[in-house]
Order: sequence, then structure tokens, then C-alpha cells
Amino acid sequence: MQAITAQDGDVGAAGLTLTDLPYPHAAENDVIVRVHAAGFTRGELDWPATWTDRAGRDRTPSVPGHEVSGVVAQLGYGTTGLTVGQRVFGLTDWARNGSLAEYVAVEARNLAPLPADIDHTSAAALPISGLTAWQGLFDHARITTGQSILIHGAAGSVGSIAVQLAREAGAHVTGTGRATDRDTVLALGAHAFLDLATDPWQQAEQVDVVFDVIGGDILDQSAALVRTGGTLVTIAAPPTVHPKQGRALFFVVEPDRARLADLAERLRDGRLDVRIGAVRPLSEATIAFAPERRIAGRTIIRVTED
Repeated sequence: MQAITAQDGDVGAAGLTLTDLPYPHAAENDVIVRVHAAGFTRGELDWPATWTDRAGRDRTPSVPGHEVSGVVAQLGYGTTGLTVGQRVFGLTDWARNGSLAEYVAVEARNLAPLPADIDHTSAAALPISGLTAWQGLFDHARITTGQSILIHGAAGSVGSIAVQLAREAGAHVTGTGRATDRDTVLALGAHAFLDLATDPWQQAEQVDVVFDVIGGDILDQSAALVRTGGTLVTIAAPPTVHPKQGRALFFVVEPDRARLADLAERLRDGRLDVRIGAVRPLSEATIAFAPERRIAGRTIIRVTED
């Protein structure tokens, strides 16, 4: 099969190549998915798990990409809950070969059935962004109706979904980003927008929740915006500055089949929108990892035609 492989962590995206690899092995409780569409995170080439397995052993050449939508091609021993030929989507394992390939082996529990009326391209843009937004808002920040939330990077893949979910939950939503993101963020449902470059956002009113996807100085300065009893939650890095009378936490998204199914229903019903900026074939995935210009929305790799 063909796959995008990474050989050298020191050269980043420049080391990605389109390669022929053996068909993957289906371990116990695994599913082999024929990949129709795949999503990736540009920063994943910096993750240790991209280069080593769970035991810390080198696993290059490794296949990046951790979001997949496709069709079940084979079931491993003991796998239940899914059938050959079924449409599925979900997360591939962090420390195993990923979804930028014609076939990928995935733990069955990491996948959810994909309704027939959702296309693979949209589904591949949902797992990491959707689960991250949900877990940050509801599992960690425990946001409720009537609370206020400030979402940094509100036009991005995670932020845009967080805006929609928080608004649906009845929160008062303020999004931040670049000036060019204003109309997009407000259209997604935010009540207000702050330009990180020109607005004095550090002096904004305190909120119950700050959801950060940027890190650095923005994360540090956001601690002061959390009111007593509130929460600062981030996916960028463990916080070094904490709210005086609130919580601060960092988390990494976890697979959740039931929640994926719930997000898919929202997508079907029109209650949730995923922002896709470009769709490229597998042969152009190496270019997509290092784009020449900023793209508004996710870049999805189409591996197999629907």
C-alpha cells in the first residue's frame, strides 16, 4: 500500500515522503480501515510518539495522521461491535502508524460508526477537534448554562467547534484571534470577538472559563481573566501561571466512541459545522504539512474516492 512516511525528526515536514509499505497487521481487537479521508496535526512531527512506540523503541519509518474516515476492511481476532464493509471514523493510536495511508490498523474502541449521509471528508475533520473541544468544555471545565467563556484561537479547528458547543450549551462566548477571523467567529455563534493583536484583551472582564489552544504569553496572561472558582483549561502546554482562586489544567484528547457518535449527530442535524479549507490527494500530503500560506480551515487528505 502507499503511505506518507516520516524518517527523520530533525528535518520536520521536509523528511516526509510517499512510500510503499506492507499492508498493516490486525492485532487483537483491531480493525483495518480502508482510508477514504485523513486528518493530521502539523505539530505532530514534534510529538515523541510519532517516532517511538509505547515501549520507547524507534518505529521509523512512521506514518503520521491521527484522524481517519473510511470503511472496515478486516477485523482482528476478538474484535466486536463493528463489521467488514461498515463506514467508520475516529482516532488512530498515537504511537502506531497513522491515517495518511491507504490502510491503517486501529483499535476498534477508537472508532465510531459513520452515518451514510456524512461524507468522509467532513468526518475526517471531526475526531481530534471535536473530542478536544468537548472534553475541554464539559469534562474538564464543566461549563454550564449561563456561564461565560473566553476561547482563544476561536477560528481554528478546535476553537471553532468549542465556540459552537459552548453557545449551544447556553454560555456567553467571547472568541479571540486575528482581525481577519472576526466575521467567522461571530458567524459561528460567539457573542463577542477580541483581536489579540490590537484589542486590550488582557483587560477584559473576568470569565468562568478560559479555553486556550495557543499557549505561551497568551496562556500566562489569561490566568488573570479567570474569576473566583473558574477554570483555565489548555491543550498547548501545562500552565505555569494559575488563577488566584481557580483551577488551571492541561489535557490531551482521549478516544471516546460514544462522544464521536454524538458529534456526528450534531453534524448531520446542522448543529455543528467543521471548517475545511482545502482537500488534497495523498500524493500532496507532504505539501499540506508545510503550506506556503495560511489556510482558513482544516486541510484534509483524500486517500480514496467516496
